[in-house]
Amino acid sequence: MDKISLEGMEFYGYHGARPEEQSLGQRFIVDVELYLDLRRAGATDSLDFTVNYARVFELVRSIVCGPPRLLIESVAESVAGALLAQFPLEEVLVRVKKPQAPLPGSFTWAAVEIKRKKEQRI
Repeated sequence: MDKISLEGMEFYGYHGARPEEQSLGQRFIVDVELYLDLRRAGATDSLDFTVNYARVFELVRSIVCGPPRLLIESVAESVAGALLAQFPLEEVLVRVKKPQAPLPGSFTWAAVEIKRKKEQRI
């Protein structure tokens, strides 16, 4: 399966289990990998057969900058579900990184990564 990647999208949101995280907010970094067949897009050079990166970015931003969640797992699920619902994808990988997670020590970020497939409906 072919893949489109958008890495290092940065947004400011209010997600976290601690009250100060939801009142002060913090930076989140999101990566997505979009799995779909890109042969037709490559052969025709037409945006009609691929995914518009700008629309993906705006969708991810609307979720990360939207209503607060306790867990970044919930943010990742919302992003994955919305991407699968709005674009012709077979599968999506979403990684949500939290560089300023309230941990007692030095680290680069805490993160969750999920991979979801388009549901087969009967």
